[in-house]
Amino acid sequence: MTSYSVKQLSKLAGVSVRTLHHYDRIGLLKPAFRSEKGYRYYGRTELLTLQQILFYKELDFPLKEIAAIMNDTSFDLLTALEFHKQELKKRSDRLEKLLATIDKTIVELKNKNEMMTDKEIYEGFSEEEVRAMKQEVAERWGEEQLTESEERIRKLGKDGWKDTKEKGEEINQLLADLMDLQPSDERVQKAIALHHQYMNTFYEVSKEGYRGLGKMYVEDARFTAYYEKYRKGLAMFIHQAIEVYADSEIKMGE
Repeated sequence: MTSYSVKQLSKLAGVSVRTLHHYDRIGLLKPAFRSEKGYRYYGRTELLTLQQILFYKELDFPLKEIAAIMNDTSFDLLTALEFHKQELKKRSDRLEKLLATIDKTIVELKNKNEMMTDKEIYEGFSEEEVRAMKQEVAERWGEEQLTESEERIRKLGKDGWKDTKEKGEEINQLLADLMDLQPSDERVQKAIALHHQYMNTFYEVSKEGYRGLGKMYVEDARFTAYYEKYRKGLAMFIHQAIEVYADSEIKMGE
């Protein structure tokens, strides 16, 4: 029969030698035999007993109660194992729910910490310009659309907003590079489709709403200046391309 010294059992079960000595002193786990020099040795029966003790301890049973259960003449190992299985399953289910709650809280806190401030959203504009822009958007499209647009940007987080702005820069530069073509050219229309998709990042832009944006690019000096920095005449080019795009989209939808 395989036997284990105190040190070997301690390493195998993950308990300290001191704990095994204590279990022996209180009569909870006696060794199978002792050597002539008094060293403790444990066999398979003791291993199973220790397993039961550790199971009950995991379920927060005090040692006196564990001893009373295991010394009861009606104690049955198989029944005990079934009990442990059910109790540990319940604990596992509770822990899974707790972990899910913790994960959800972590995500919410991270999102909260990464939420964009107004200053970060309108980086590069003065407070006066920001107030004027907000007022104009609210007057043109309503407070609800202004709030929706800002909320979408905040949810992107700092990294997401940075990537979004870079994507917008790339699309604007692409359109500037295509200005030698006709607004109806397939390559221009594909780029405009990307621009339309990009605008939908901030709020739902209908076909007619997108057409209105195109007009605003040439009617509002601020928007014209924004696009002119990429290439002179870009605002008008985008406006013309949007007109073609909106007409074709409407026809396709009929």
